[in-house]
Amino acid sequence: MIINSFISWLMKKRMHQIELFMKYPHDVQAEWLMKLINAAQNTEWGKSYDYKSIRTRETFRKRVPVQDYESIKPFVQRLMAGEQNLLWNTEIKWFAKSSGTTSDKSKFIPVSLESLEQCHYRGGKDMLSLYCSNYPETELFSGKGLAMGGSHSVISVDNESYYGDVSAIIMQNLPYWAEFIRTPNLEIALMNEWEEKIKKMADATMSENVTSLSGVPSWTLVLLRYILEKTGKKNIHEVWPNLEVFFHGAVSFTPYREQFKAIIPSSKMNYLETYTASEGFFGIQDQKNSQELLLMLDYGIYYEFMPMEEEGKEYPETLSLSEVKTGVNYAIIISTNAGLWRYKIGDTVQFTSLNPYRIKISGRTKHFINAFGEELIIDNADKALKVACEKSGAVIKEYTAAPVYFTGNETGAHEWLIEFEKAPDNLDYFTEALDNALKSLNSDYEAKRYKNMALRMPLVKPMPQGTFYNWLKSKNKLGGQYKVPRLSNERKYVEEIISLTNGNESHSTKN
Repeated sequence: MIINSFISWLMKKRMHQIELFMKYPHDVQAEWLMKLINAAQNTEWGKSYDYKSIRTRETFRKRVPVQDYESIKPFVQRLMAGEQNLLWNTEIKWFAKSSGTTSDKSKFIPVSLESLEQCHYRGGKDMLSLYCSNYPETELFSGKGLAMGGSHSVISVDNESYYGDVSAIIMQNLPYWAEFIRTPNLEIALMNEWEEKIKKMADATMSENVTSLSGVPSWTLVLLRYILEKTGKKNIHEVWPNLEVFFHGAVSFTPYREQFKAIIPSSKMNYLETYTASEGFFGIQDQKNSQELLLMLDYGIYYEFMPMEEEGKEYPETLSLSEVKTGVNYAIIISTNAGLWRYKIGDTVQFTSLNPYRIKISGRTKHFINAFGEELIIDNADKALKVACEKSGAVIKEYTAAPVYFTGNETGAHEWLIEFEKAPDNLDYFTEALDNALKSLNSDYEAKRYKNMALRMPLVKPMPQGTFYNWLKSKNKLGGQYKVPRLSNERKYVEEIISLTNGNESHSTKN
């Protein structure tokens, strides 16, 4: 009880600093930009763009082009080979392995000591600070936190360079005392083989006093279900009676919310969303009754926002924080204390508030369907599926969607592969509800659906249980950093999943 009260008090002290950047957002961001530029002025990157002469945001924006991973990849490869002082002025020996999608290409994002301490660690502490502020009676620190971390691997013993999920890198570098308030131990938490890892995590944590969960919803759900199966308990509160919060991020929680409520049936259970990525810690849900995310402005990240109509241009226009508007889709551009400069991370956001700056994640710059001018983004899809589920009584486990292109006299369509936790009684009604919800959420989609001229009704295909898990497994993509791509403008993922399912059904018939 004393330890819980003391730690809660420490967490609440940070609230004053959070309130400062909420009150003076533009000053804080301007100060961080100059700190970053000054720190990197003698690096190879800083010299090539003459950082010493940059004094304003306008000069920085005009001189340094917007980057993507391919443009910084040569620098990353040299850093991984042991070179230093290329993008950032301090040693880089950790690299966050990221896919963002299930493509075969992995990205390796540099992680500096500054980005660990000033960004990732501070974000984790602020997550707890905001929670303690909103729930002052919390007993969070009377037990342990269970984190669904990733894995890490050694790249080269000689260079002492390492890569892994950003969550694993964070765990690997936590101070020793953190081991006393988290579970399971690092040996299990950082395992590479996920199926064995789930089993060992369950065995190691079932008898602990777990008060919080954190991680990607999909993999956390896999663990919780395995624990219920192993213990024979009806719900998770029978295993961990003091569990009070799930800190989640990486993917939209909307498709998973009802599934969590089903296995944690308590009105006292809290859910807090975070916006984290390999590149940094960006946002935290700071209000009890709103899923908006407070944009965290003092983590060593300078933000710019690119209107989506600039996507694909060689020299896209970007906006500073003071220039953004609510309800507009922006791609996030970041400059960080790990040496990412005007880097496009691939996420899109919409501002829901400008005082303070709060956002919601609306999708990915490359993860949308715009085959017929419908501009369908993940935010539309998640909300429409939620409506369809509420109307039909269905619960969705996983989904992906892609266009069906014009053939002969038939117009196009969207094909939805959905693995239901609870299937709708009437699939046609579910499909109609989905279609109507999409029309109400997206005027471009509604226009293309007019009299089936460009788009006909969605094609919804229920998939067998385990479909998406087996697909990820077949691609050796089991793990927290790998996610099912929700929307794609091409049919690659849809065709792979259908082919795998048909193959499994065929194999099952032969046996």
